[in-house]
Amino acid sequence: MTAAPLADETDILARTLWGEARGEPVAGREAVAWVIRNRVRLAAERRVLWWGTTIAEVCRRPWQFSCWNETDPNRAKIEALSDNDRAFRVCLAVARRVLAGEVPDPTFGATHYHVKGLAPPWSKGKTPSAAIGNHLFFNDVECPP
Repeated sequence: MTAAPLADETDILARTLWGEARGEPVAGREAVAWVIRNRVRLAAERRVLWWGTTIAEVCRRPWQFSCWNETDPNRAKIEALSDNDRAFRVCLAVARRVLAGEVPDPTFGATHYHVKGLAPPWSKGKTPSAAIGNHLFFNDVECPP
């Protein structure tokens, strides 16, 4: 399956927010958007290409955000989204505001998050930098070289 052509980075970010956090309050969607933005920032600052260097690369990098994985049931849904979907319109507004710098980073530089109640291996021994909605956010996770 090939991905549908997507308009721009705001659109891709909004689709990622819909796939990852559509059930979260606006603050939760903003926090997930900041995780993506923080990964782009760190890629530039540290010259680490692991996540990608643009919003689109970070969002669509395999196995980073499950909604873009080929086998994820949300993949076809996010590619088919239109402005008719209210949650997608909210995600578009969040994406625009975060990318424009109108929303401060509530995650304190987080590059990772997970749903409360789960404990992925990478979070072992880590202290969340923020708890927003149903997610815990982390700013102390080492990225691969």
